[in-house]
Amino acid sequence: MSESTHITLRELQRRVRETLGERFALPLWVSAEISEIKVNYSGHCYLELIEKGERDGVPTAQARAVIWRTNYPRIASHFEALTGQRLSAGIRILAKVLVNYHEIYGFSLQITDIDPSYTLGDMERQRQLTIERLQQEGVWEMNRETQLPPVVQRIAVVSSANAAGYQDFCKELGKSPYRFRLTLFDAFMQGAAAEESIIAALCAVADRMEEFDAVVVIRGGGSRSDLNCFDAYRLSAHVAQFPLPVITGIGHDKDTSVADLVAHTALKTPTAVAGWLVERMEETDGWLDYAALQLQNGVVALTRSRELRLQELSGQLRLGVVSLVERRRTALENLSRQLPDAAAGFIRQQRQRLDNYAELADSRSPRQILRMGFAVVRRDGKAVASVGDVARGQRLTVEVADGTFPVEAK
Repeated sequence: MSESTHITLRELQRRVRETLGERFALPLWVSAEISEIKVNYSGHCYLELIEKGERDGVPTAQARAVIWRTNYPRIASHFEALTGQRLSAGIRILAKVLVNYHEIYGFSLQITDIDPSYTLGDMERQRQLTIERLQQEGVWEMNRETQLPPVVQRIAVVSSANAAGYQDFCKELGKSPYRFRLTLFDAFMQGAAAEESIIAALCAVADRMEEFDAVVVIRGGGSRSDLNCFDAYRLSAHVAQFPLPVITGIGHDKDTSVADLVAHTALKTPTAVAGWLVERMEETDGWLDYAALQLQNGVVALTRSRELRLQELSGQLRLGVVSLVERRRTALENLSRQLPDAAAGFIRQQRQRLDNYAELADSRSPRQILRMGFAVVRRDGKAVASVGDVARGQRLTVEVADGTFPVEAK
């Protein structure tokens, strides 16, 4: 190959730069996602922009970009004022860029402006997609359908231990006269690691769910970008399907996150959550007082009713006793009148029976028998009942009706 048929690398790079300069002489609006962002000590902002596949999320394009310090404060403050969040990794932007190519540093984009309305629209679009997906999966109402106990005292708290919102929550509960048992499950509540950290904390609560009445997810206020994780699908799905009632106090007054929408109860701030728990205890306390009063009134009414019934029964008993005594007195009087006649009749009956017995006894007396011609033979004063009792020559006495005479046994 001859020397005239090739070019140097520098020449190639120069031609590429000139071609790109001619082709993209004017700024372009380009949409992309920020994968990395860093502001260095000089004030310049360096970014990595990527484009992901819609189905698998795998990057299909990537480019370096820069916002020079002369433009960065204006662009960043305007973006945060309109969107409520800082420029950060994970958000999509629509950027006005100049195409640059350098022989050593290669292809890059210089960002001269960013349209905040595009990011707002993309955030809302992603939020709506999350809501639609949760509804299609049938989990949208699940946590709101869990049963919240009348008395909520055993509380699992998902928050950062050092967060002001958590301290405010504990302080507000501490001012109440009620006893709450709090168990903290420490988690990052903002930043890139927040979503995974909160999900891990919820999983830890689920492993001990029998120990708690409800779960409280709280954090203090922050920018919209700080709260992006609460619109994420995975975190929202965990909240929606959590087996215990979830109460949120995520600290934003203007916007409602998807996690708030699927939670059992959503309140604006950690302090509001504490106040709601105390109010619920006060309502239960009041209900118990009312129930105690109703019970007392019921007991008094029942006691009075039983007293009246007892008085009624006592009156009936007195009347019954008087009536019974009167009947018994009348019966005694009747018996008293009948007793002489009955006694006289009884005596006559007994006298007649005695007369009959006397006649019977008289008819069977020995003297009556002797009058009938019978005799009694005695030996030595004793009646002889058998011939064998008498020996020949013995002296015997024979008794007849009108006297006795001696005889000699033959």
